[in-house]
Parts: sequence; structure tokens; C-alpha cells
Amino acid sequence: IRHVIPERSDQVARRTAKGSTGGRPPAFDKATYRKRNVVERCFNRLKQWRDLATRYAKRASLYRASLVLIATVIWLP
Repeated sequence: IRHVIPERSDQVARRTAKGSTGGRPPAFDKATYRKRNVVERCFNRLKQWRDLATRYAKRASLYRASLVLIATVIWLP
């Protein structure tokens, strides 16, 4: 399994201080982390629209239509 979140510096120091019993460091993929950040920012932009965040439209077709409209408004400018 590849971890996306980078390891904290204090955890690295603790593991190296333990020496050979410190365990293997978790893998970190910079490209995957960058993609994850883009997705999180997209969701945060979408959550700023209250009707979408609270699922004000109860029908799936209306919810999807508002999602498409909001995404268009966000990405056009």
C-alpha cells in the first residue's frame, strides 16, 4: 500500500532513533499526493455552495443539474 500523506518529521526522527528496530518507513508518492490535493480543493470549492453542500435538492436529477451548473460557474472564469 502506498501512503499519500507525507510522514511527519518527528515520526522520522523517532524511527531513526530506534535504529534497526524502528521499522520500515512508509512509502510516499509525491505525484499521488499532488492529485489528492487537487481533488480536495475541488470538493472544498463545491462545498461553498450551500444548496449543494446541504443537498437541498432531494431529487437526484436536480442535484446533478445543480452540481453541473456550479462546476461550470467555478471552472469557466
